[in-house]
Amino acid sequence: MRVPLSWLREYVDLPATETGRDVQAKLVAVGLEVETVEQIGAGLKGPLVVGQVLTIEELEGFKKPIRFCTVDVGSANGTGEPQEIVCGARNFAVGDKVVVVLPGAVLPGDFAIAARKTYGRTSHGMICSTDELGMGDDGTHGIIVLPPEHEVGTDAIELLELVDEVLDIAVTPDRGYCLSMRGVARETAIAYGLPLRDPALLDVPAPNAFGYPVKIADPIGCDRFTARTVVGLEPEARSPIWLQRRLQKAGMRPISLAVDITNYVMLELGQPLHAYDRTCVEGPIGVRRAQQGEKLTTLDGAVRVLDAEDLVITDDRGPIGLAGVMGGANTEIADVRNGENTTEIVIEAAHFDAISIARTARRHKLASEASKRFERGVDPQAAAAAAQRTVDLLVLLAGGTAEAGVTEVTAPSAPRTIAMPADHPDRVAGVGYGRETVVRRLQQVGCDVYGQDELLVTVPSWRPDLSEPNDLAEEVIRLEGYENLPSTLPTPPSGRGLTDRQRLHRRFGRALAGAGYVEALNYPFIGDAVLDQLGLDADDARRRTVKLVNPLSDEEPALRTTLLPGLLGALRRNDGRGSHDLALFETGLVFRPTGDETQTERLTVDRRPTDDEIAGLNAALPRQPRRAAVVLAGAREQASWWGKGRPADWADSIEAARTIAREAGVELIVRGDQHAPWHPGRCAALFVTLGGEETLVGHAGELHPRVIKELHLPERTCAMEIELDLLEQAVDGALQAPRISTFPVATQDVALIVAQDVPATTVEEALRAGAGQLLESLRLFDVFTGEQIGEGKKSLAYALRFRAPDRTLTVDEATAARDAAVALAAERTGAVLRGA
Repeated sequence: MRVPLSWLREYVDLPATETGRDVQAKLVAVGLEVETVEQIGAGLKGPLVVGQVLTIEELEGFKKPIRFCTVDVGSANGTGEPQEIVCGARNFAVGDKVVVVLPGAVLPGDFAIAARKTYGRTSHGMICSTDELGMGDDGTHGIIVLPPEHEVGTDAIELLELVDEVLDIAVTPDRGYCLSMRGVARETAIAYGLPLRDPALLDVPAPNAFGYPVKIADPIGCDRFTARTVVGLEPEARSPIWLQRRLQKAGMRPISLAVDITNYVMLELGQPLHAYDRTCVEGPIGVRRAQQGEKLTTLDGAVRVLDAEDLVITDDRGPIGLAGVMGGANTEIADVRNGENTTEIVIEAAHFDAISIARTARRHKLASEASKRFERGVDPQAAAAAAQRTVDLLVLLAGGTAEAGVTEVTAPSAPRTIAMPADHPDRVAGVGYGRETVVRRLQQVGCDVYGQDELLVTVPSWRPDLSEPNDLAEEVIRLEGYENLPSTLPTPPSGRGLTDRQRLHRRFGRALAGAGYVEALNYPFIGDAVLDQLGLDADDARRRTVKLVNPLSDEEPALRTTLLPGLLGALRRNDGRGSHDLALFETGLVFRPTGDETQTERLTVDRRPTDDEIAGLNAALPRQPRRAAVVLAGAREQASWWGKGRPADWADSIEAARTIAREAGVELIVRGDQHAPWHPGRCAALFVTLGGEETLVGHAGELHPRVIKELHLPERTCAMEIELDLLEQAVDGALQAPRISTFPVATQDVALIVAQDVPATTVEEALRAGAGQLLESLRLFDVFTGEQIGEGKKSLAYALRFRAPDRTLTVDEATAARDAAVALAAERTGAVLRGA
């Protein structure tokens, strides 16, 4: 909502010294989001005057039409002689009154005006357009042609109200009444403690039987409809400058007098209106629900197929408007600029159901100024005043005559009342306001308050957002000032804090971050398309998803069953923006339905669910394990003076899983596997020992080339995903710190030749089992293939560290343990000691 400060001063007597910034601070203090204060006309300097075109000479020989004009500017130029000006616009003629800027003036944007030679003539100033003066769009895109009654030499800065301040307010959905000057003026008056001149306080004639006939078929969708008729309008009447300027400052384009007046009243009172050309309306005006498939051509020229839930305005022919959203083209007010005219107008001021209007606007993707107000709540009591204000302006500015008939159709309603203890705001805020302050603040927002300890509050018609005691408490608190609330931190009970599970999950994240991974948080939504791109089989458990009733995107209507799609999307976006060396991780829930979930009924919101209802809700939820995943691409180690660096590969993804397992104090078992979306020859299955049995907890490796191509990922992208809940279950008691031995270590190296297809992890398991209790650690430090080894063979070199807890090992003991490890590896894998 754009609020010109000059317009706001009509309703509140603000101090003359108050600037837009001052008003912004006051309104922010009472809870309005004033985003900016625009300084209109900043830097503008005259002389800028009204002039009259005396002569026009067409200059030829140029690529575009150029006119040499003489303009009478009175004594503004100091000589009284006609001003010679070169101009390229063509929407004015001899005798027209125009806006002239003279040499020495400065236009918005620090554009200094001086006499200059152009097109073979000297131009002493400019004839101005709205764009050059920063006035906004007036629909002409040309020179400003003023009404003939303005005198030559008049100061155009004051005439056109070129200097002003405009507050741009972001109105939240619960404060719809502030989408009007009336609502903002009320908040301003409260903030300054000044009286309000309410523009809705008008003398409105009582309804009678002579007004335009109206039939309401759906009193729930439309509970109030006021119709007034004005005849004898002057076809040539134009919107006065003050009206056009207020619309422009508020962000609206002037169109025609009748339409401008309805827009002006909407901005002033917050009540959307619609004006019908009475000669185009056939029979009574009606309000009903549309018939499925009915069609209506709206004012924007689009033919819309209506839904049975749409609320429409009708006459004897059918729909003539989409209620509360946009009128129909068949009853549009004629534009005199197109050679048409309207002399009889029927004014509609109605109140429509907010939810119905919101759904219609979204269904047809047709947001309008009217729908924006109706869906946030419009004051139903303002309809008659808005209609009267429109009638008064049409009579005043267009020379019309208001017919005596007044139509007002209303559904029975009662004012809303709320019972609230007088100390309720005190208890909510933790501040002792006292009854007098509570009553005074509620009365300032328009409430009627009765009672002593127990207050009975009647809510004003323009505040549909006030429905319970907490809403009233919020009004008291915001007007007393959020900044005045004491900042008191709650004291947590001793012994409380993060659970062991929470601490463990945080350690997982810190460990990955310490290993060089960057956390990326993604939306937990996926679609079938990405599951196809990952190459998942039709019977893959990851294809059984939970669909959302109202998804954010139709392309991603389901909850994720794996973390990889979101992470791979983040990697693709970063790679496309020039970051090619990437290592990302994410921890979060996935949603895996088991098929055993039950259906549950929709619960009411007027009470707390019972324990059985909560148990039913829980039974309806899918399994939600917490997982961690990483993705890698590009260089894992950067090349520099210290070395050549190396690219990320499948081993790094496995090491990421080991990093997490070490943090939990769990030994990870790694075996080769084939599992989408990983490369069948570079995929590892990750296991832990759980309850005495090996349990699959995840996979790691290089992605399949086909998946990389489908998802447009960098070559050789690697990924890992592991289930943290299973890792947590595998933790055997508290994590034990390593014991530091006082005895020296004995190191033995061994190189074994095995078949090319034997996994190194299988050899490692055999070495560990054969070495026995004396083995402290084992590390693969070299893999070699070549002619010396033989075709189809590879050499695996391991460093074995032996240590006894109670003595220094002898060479014979260490050698015996090594030989036992080699013997078991030979038995299980066919390994041969290299060089033997």
